[in-house]
Amino acid sequence: MAKKNTIKGKVYLVGAGPGDPELITKKGARLLGEAECIIYDFLASSRLLAYAAHGVETIYVGKKGSVKSISQSQITALILKKARKGKVVVRLKGGDPFIFGRGAEEAEALIKAGIPFEIVPGVTSAIAAPAYAGIPLTHRDLASSVTFITGQESPLKERKNIAWDRLSTGRGTLVFLMGWKNLPLITKKLLKNGWDAATPVALIRWGTLAVQKTVTGTLASIVEISKKEGTKPPVITVVGDVVNLREDFNWFETKPLFGRTVLVTRTEEQAGEFTALLEKHGAIPLSFPTIKTSPPPTWRTLDRGLKNLSAYDWAIFTSVNGVKYFFKRLTKLGLDLRELKGVKICAIGPRTAEAIRELNIRVDLTPKVFRAEAILKALGTSGIKGKKFVLPRALKAREILPNTIRALGGTIDVLPAYRTVRPRQKAAWMREKLFAGEIDIITFTSSSTVTNFMKFFKKNEAEKIKSLTRIACIGPITGDTAKNLGLRVDIMPKRYTIPTLTEALAEYLKKTRD
Repeated sequence: MAKKNTIKGKVYLVGAGPGDPELITKKGARLLGEAECIIYDFLASSRLLAYAAHGVETIYVGKKGSVKSISQSQITALILKKARKGKVVVRLKGGDPFIFGRGAEEAEALIKAGIPFEIVPGVTSAIAAPAYAGIPLTHRDLASSVTFITGQESPLKERKNIAWDRLSTGRGTLVFLMGWKNLPLITKKLLKNGWDAATPVALIRWGTLAVQKTVTGTLASIVEISKKEGTKPPVITVVGDVVNLREDFNWFETKPLFGRTVLVTRTEEQAGEFTALLEKHGAIPLSFPTIKTSPPPTWRTLDRGLKNLSAYDWAIFTSVNGVKYFFKRLTKLGLDLRELKGVKICAIGPRTAEAIRELNIRVDLTPKVFRAEAILKALGTSGIKGKKFVLPRALKAREILPNTIRALGGTIDVLPAYRTVRPRQKAAWMREKLFAGEIDIITFTSSSTVTNFMKFFKKNEAEKIKSLTRIACIGPITGDTAKNLGLRVDIMPKRYTIPTLTEALAEYLKKTRD
């Protein structure tokens, strides 16, 4: 007789929050990092998977409105199957597991199967979406109670779970979740049970995200307004006098970049900081990496320089990628930071300098202007003549720095530490969005991002791009490349960093809006 498998894992029913990935709890984020299997919803931001360990099994079980998808019974069976294999399973659910999230059904199945579990509460969209729309659910003068109601109860059910007559007695705030489809029924029932036709109503779509859209009206008008605005799920419906406070409390949808779609052309590895800053200002970032870094065709030249570092007076780093590949290869050769003893370090830009300092290496020179010419000015003729420099950089780059150092009597070894290539993924997707007028701003953070981006277009399409969007460049060198390729540069910061570029975007749109 075969021995029965008694291996049991553990399941965590984790609330993912309402959509904004920063609203997940610390415990939820930690458990994602410890999970061996993650089963996640349509309403749970896929960006939360960044917390997961590399290579962990992730399974999407999205249930999107009325679109046919995997059933709840199938999801429950999947959770049990993975747990019985001894895995630590995170069931990542949009909002809170126990607020109309069917978490109770999954917990009941786990109890019946004898599988240990924990509940990790999440920020429910019932409170988060109104907050992001500038609507406080309770207010000392307007509402002393709030009621959460499912908006999906079928009107054909013989026994109704919603006591519509009682909802009219307290006159507090009503919040309907998933109620867009039944909005005509909801308004009809409330009006029939004594609610004033002039009662304010708000419909909040995609609450807490940069695509959030809030539509307001009254019980008498909201159905018609919803149709006119083309409102679609997922939607939170708020009924009550507190909706009128939105006019003064609307903090989220008034952010400088709110609802603006910004194309980020940086490498996938470097896009994170920029994306986070854009979202902080309310933008919708779209990642379209136009460059990808990879090792050089041969390590021979770099290895020769790494084994002879003590012969140099200066090491010049012009990018974070140069720092990364240089020190990674140094370690690969069995060498360490002691090889740089006596070598002074120069970095172009604060991000490059920061990457060096993170390795516990002091930076001796960072020019105030973040370009090669500024290094030459900072060193001066006396600091170059007779000195020996090493420059780890991309395989192809501007030659002004090495050429000028040699002309001023210094010697310099250029070490190809990496090369940039042009990814071809999502090119058709990007072109479609751009030519449909769905991209407000295209951002470029280096000349190579511009050059590679324009390779996806014909020469005569530059004029069309200019008519459809705005172009933002991090600095004059990148801007010159864009102009030479037929583009117009609309936005450029005074200091050439990602944070100042983001601020320049916000300031530009504020001026155009004003």
